[in-house]
This record gives sequence, C-alpha cells and structure tokens, in this order.
Amino acid sequence: MDSWVTKAIGQINADAHRSADTHLFKLPIPRLEGVDIYLKDESTHPTGSLKHRLARSLFLYALCNGKVTESTTVVEASSGSTAVSEAYFARMIGVPFIAVVPKSTARSKIKQIEFYGGQIHFVDSAPQMHGASVELAASIGGYFMDQFTYAERATDWRGNNNIAESVFTQMEREPHPVPAHLVMSAGTGGTSATLGRYIRYKGYDTELTVVDPENSVFYDSYKSGDRSLISDKSSRIEGIGRPKVEHSFQPGVIDHMIQVPDAASVATMLWLEKLIGRKTGPSTGTNLWGALKAAQAMVQAGRQGSIVTLLCDSGERYLDTYHNPDWVSACIGDYGQYADRLEAEFG
Repeated sequence: MDSWVTKAIGQINADAHRSADTHLFKLPIPRLEGVDIYLKDESTHPTGSLKHRLARSLFLYALCNGKVTESTTVVEASSGSTAVSEAYFARMIGVPFIAVVPKSTARSKIKQIEFYGGQIHFVDSAPQMHGASVELAASIGGYFMDQFTYAERATDWRGNNNIAESVFTQMEREPHPVPAHLVMSAGTGGTSATLGRYIRYKGYDTELTVVDPENSVFYDSYKSGDRSLISDKSSRIEGIGRPKVEHSFQPGVIDHMIQVPDAASVATMLWLEKLIGRKTGPSTGTNLWGALKAAQAMVQAGRQGSIVTLLCDSGERYLDTYHNPDWVSACIGDYGQYADRLEAEFG
C-alpha cells in the first residue's frame, strides 16, 4: 500500500482513538410514566454533529478503496454538516476539499467549512447538488465522495463502536436496557441503515422508526415501495429529507415511518431547549417529535420501556435561521399549534 495512504489512514484512526464516546442522557418528562426517552448527544464530536462519524467512515472507505491519494481533490454534496466534518478530515490528511452546498445553507456552517480549509461551490437548491458535484469532480480530476450513495456501505454496521453498538452499550444499566424504539431521521439514510441492521444482527426486540420532514420523498417511497420518486422541492429542515430516494436509504430495515410537519420540528426543537437549557438543531426536533409520538402510543397501550433518539447537532449553527423568530415566520410559518400541543401533553 502507498505510504501516504497508510499514513492518512493512521491519522484518521488515531483521531477516532482520541475521541471519547458521545453522551446518552435521559429527558425529564414526568407525564410519560413508565416510558423513558433518551437523547444521544452527537453534538460533542470534534466537528459538532452526527456527521463526524459518517465523514470518518467515508474517508476510510475512499482511502482503502484507492479513490483518494495525496493529490486528490475531494468533492462532496452536502447541506452543510457532512461538509464541515469532511473538511476537517481533508485538512487532517492534507488534501483539498470542495463542498457543493445549497445557497440556503446556514452561514455558520459555511464559515466552519472554510475554517477547516474547505472551498464552497454554491448551487441554487438541494436537487442540483448531485449533478453539480459529479460535473465539478470530473472537470478537475477530483473524487466525488457521494455520501448519499456510500453512507450505508462505508459504516461497519455489525459493531466496531458504531453508533448502534454505542447506544445499546450505554443503555445496559438503565431500567429498560433494550429500547422498545430507536427513532432516527433520514438524510443519506446511512444511520438508519446502520441502526436497523445492527438491531437485526443482534436479535434485539427493538423497532426502528424513521421520521421524515415535509418535501422529502423518503416517506412516500417507503409507503409505496417506489424508489424512483423525485421532487423538485427542497427539505426545509436542514440536514434531513431528500428530493430523491438515495441509494443509502434502506427501507427493508425500517419498521415504521412518520412524516413530521416542519412546524412541529421547530416547535419541538424550541420546547426541548426549555427542557434541557440548550439549543439544538431542527433535525433533533424532528427526531424528538417522533420519539414523543412513539412514547404516547406505548403509554396508551399500557406498555413500559425506553426510547432512544439522537441530538444531531447544536443549535448554535442555526442562530440566524431556526432560532430566529423572523426567519421561522418567513420560511417555516406558524408553529403555535404544535407548541401548544407539546405544552398541553408533556408540560
């Protein structure tokens, strides 16, 4: 193997070895008697989001498959968080990185990509990202990392300290150690694929529920079985939802899907801030809305148990958008009915 590739793989593995696991904490929701909800806080990764895990796996996958050398420019299509994390790893191993992102991407994410040495190539909307990335990589002789294709295969879903193994290990001493539900939103579909495969591999009595925002075709595809669905709209919940069914989306490992109104995602994100005293991103609101609906169904059925979902990233990335009332009013709309429901049903 090329000595540069060996060194690059060693640098990435050393970074993983230095990193502690992310915290799993229990939410204080007394009205859900007998059902405990946990959040796995992925915002504590070095690059601040769940996508740090994915970026590490994608770089190792590309390096081990001979796709990236010391002279390769890496190109990625991203709504922001994956690009931030990939820029981090590109700088670590010393290769140029270009992020193809929609113009609507949060400015804080753009600044972080540039902080890690990445360049920005803007497109008008999410449906244009893939084609623009393919063309850009071809024009400069670079490598398109293509998270939406390779996310599900780059991660070792059997274990090796992936996110699924981490969740079940951290739950071992809880009152209900095997969760009744894992709830996850889909961006690439890679994390939900990892969770679903691991559940089946280990034989756990756990159901995987995937939540999807408006303007995403994942939910409709899951219900209809049609993987050819395409939308000309972009998801309004940054980081999740896609206008086409990505290769990494694996419906066969999913037990349930819920389509979450965008206003409900924002309302839940803001409700969570009052509960834990921290700002989170909008996809965390989507996740938690789904977890709360699953918890209510368990309570109504007289079941006890635990539910685990993810805190995907910090709200500090979205101060100008989802945590800005004027922006929310203009871009998402009135979320009052969902805020009222959360207060009435959960306090």
